[in-house]
Amino acid sequence: MSHLSSPPKKLKGEHKGHGLPRGSERGSSSRDKDRSATVNSSVPMPAGGKGSRPSCPPATPQKAPNRLINEKSPYLLQHAYNPVDWYPWGQEAFDKARKENKPIFLSVGYSTCHWCHMMEEESFQNEEISRLLSEDFISVKVDREERPDVDKVFMTFVQVSCFPVGKILSLVHSTLCGGEVLQPRSRNPELHNKNTLLENSQRVTTALLARSEISMGDRQLPPSAATMNTRCFQQLDEGYDEEYGGFAEAPKFPTPVILNFLFSYWLTHRLTQDGSRAQQMALHTLKMMANGGIRDHVGQGFHRYSTDRQWHVPHFEKMLYDQAQLAVAYSQAFQISGDEFYSEVAKGILQYVSRSLNHRSGGFYSAEDADSPPERGSRPKEGAFYVWTVKEIQQLLPDPVQGATEPLTSGQLLMKHYGLTEAGNISPSQDPNGELQGQNVLTVRYSLELTAARFGLDVEAVRTLLTTGLEKLFQARKHRPKPHLDSKMLAAWNGLMVSGFAVTGAVLGIDKLINYATNCAKFLKRHMFDVASGRLKRTCYAGNGGTVEHSNPPCWGFLEDYTFVVRGLLDLYEASQESSWLEWALRLQDTQDRLFWDSRGGGYFCSEAELGSGLPLRLKDDQDGAEPSANSVSAHNLLRLHGFTGHKDWMDKCVCLLTAFSERMRRVPVALPEMVRALSAHQQTLKQIVICGDPQAKDTKALLQCVHSTFVPNKVCIPMSPCPSIFLQLPFLSTLRRLEDRATAYVCENQACSMPITEPCELRKLLHQ
Repeated sequence: MSHLSSPPKKLKGEHKGHGLPRGSERGSSSRDKDRSATVNSSVPMPAGGKGSRPSCPPATPQKAPNRLINEKSPYLLQHAYNPVDWYPWGQEAFDKARKENKPIFLSVGYSTCHWCHMMEEESFQNEEISRLLSEDFISVKVDREERPDVDKVFMTFVQVSCFPVGKILSLVHSTLCGGEVLQPRSRNPELHNKNTLLENSQRVTTALLARSEISMGDRQLPPSAATMNTRCFQQLDEGYDEEYGGFAEAPKFPTPVILNFLFSYWLTHRLTQDGSRAQQMALHTLKMMANGGIRDHVGQGFHRYSTDRQWHVPHFEKMLYDQAQLAVAYSQAFQISGDEFYSEVAKGILQYVSRSLNHRSGGFYSAEDADSPPERGSRPKEGAFYVWTVKEIQQLLPDPVQGATEPLTSGQLLMKHYGLTEAGNISPSQDPNGELQGQNVLTVRYSLELTAARFGLDVEAVRTLLTTGLEKLFQARKHRPKPHLDSKMLAAWNGLMVSGFAVTGAVLGIDKLINYATNCAKFLKRHMFDVASGRLKRTCYAGNGGTVEHSNPPCWGFLEDYTFVVRGLLDLYEASQESSWLEWALRLQDTQDRLFWDSRGGGYFCSEAELGSGLPLRLKDDQDGAEPSANSVSAHNLLRLHGFTGHKDWMDKCVCLLTAFSERMRRVPVALPEMVRALSAHQQTLKQIVICGDPQAKDTKALLQCVHSTFVPNKVCIPMSPCPSIFLQLPFLSTLRRLEDRATAYVCENQACSMPITEPCELRKLLHQ
């Protein structure tokens, strides 16, 4: 078994109770492993929601499939030929468990998970284990990306069960409790003691309720933003890797929420030593990541995490949510530094997404697997699609380089620059089974200037030769068996992708990127929005002939679906000035408030009361990880919506939300860097930048581009022509006019506006103040 995606070690400098927000549930190895546990069937559960892993066919395809064959989830379909008598999450399974008085064996995973593949091969395709699961349990499979509410409760349950509350997890394969792959003859006598199971489940449920309580309590206001900012920065500074960037030894995750916090911290402290330090930490981390093997230098995009502190050997899976957030992070790095290195990385990410993850309807697929066969018909191996031998490079790039100070081929130049060696550049400790012996991961070892100087070449000549070489590798790689594509499309991650394309397109002034964002938003409205109820659907799937399919009944949206889509729509509105996207964002926010708001404790629950009625509790996400928590993003959305409309209710909700999470922020601010950013934005003054002018006129576009290219995270941009009725509750807007028939900008704070500005350079100066 490859250890390229082995469980993370404890972080250096980890704070008591919580480490740095390296990924929460989705960014740590809790995503990498199939989660399997026994659950007592006395708790009622609600009903829930084609593709397969073609590179890893079922072990016994001649057998009749189990009932998972009727599902649409790629993950569930991967298990449709297991000898286990699987049920999908739903009432049928729970009714049968009660009728037969059997515990539920709950297994949670997702289709591009390396460890889920290993769990299937070593446990769920084993006849003896399958007989045990089918005879003594009602076995239920859950796609965690379809049902994040089940997964969140499951993981909280596992965390609680790690304490001495009995052996409720008698059969477990979990990251947090250190379980192993199920083995034959692993029957535990306590599995047959129903009273013990029931007692343990009640104790765990009580612990879950206590652990998950997040509310305002007696508090009236959130904590001081200045204090939380300082503490969050200090905690990040303690865990920072000076040499390679990032915030742990290994494994290392991109964690864009940390980089976003550091950029915002720099902006408010840019005249201080800590401010400069924050900027350096973020920019250095982004540069080291982009030069490392965690970035796919041949096909672009980023792998999920690095297995070493150098960002060299990645876990090769590619997730849509990483691409979306990193595109924004690199665009912001370009705004701040002016270094085109960062903008090129951002464009490369979006090139990968539009080429490899784009459905013809405008939506985007969820992920690409880490595993694929080295050759057609062979057993899949992790990273096989992405690694190279020296012999392959020499064969693909044999042409001599003219003008070099020594005999040199284009292949030798590329190998020198990207650190390829005859023996391979992957350490045996990262490849214990020898599957990647002699293979290389491309990682930038030298600057263009150093490589050029080494061979006496012009820098631009080296750039051209490397670009040409990488393109030849890309064309050659097309002939390799491709990793499995998870063709499921999620509203939340597509919302993140709307932001990724819209923000990057606006910052760089590339209309084509904004068009991708627009098409994705249209996809969301056409395929993932129920007009009658105003609700979002969580998932849809790629069907035959480019069609889009849904499960029946549909899987309805969770909090993160609403918050990420609303943020995407706000970003798209500012990038495109199309008021229809703002109007839809307002409608979705109203629906979110109706379905998820906790009127007693403040903040939003992760799931609807009706949808999660059979689960023992409704959770509120309290950690920003590989994705920001939905409550953190909601706080930002509420502030922006108040800035656009002046609706006091949204500002009040934001205050209540931040107050509800006060205790969590006070204890471990580094666990919620995105919420600390929202707290700072609330306690500062939001800038309302008003642009009066013809949207198609050059002078209007010049002012808008000035706004978009300047890093001002705590702002809303309001175009005044045409003027949607949404803005009529902002009374100060009625006094703003164009100056001398020229496009004119105003920067407003607290109902007071600046003098009229017609020159982009003057506007930029004011925005920097």
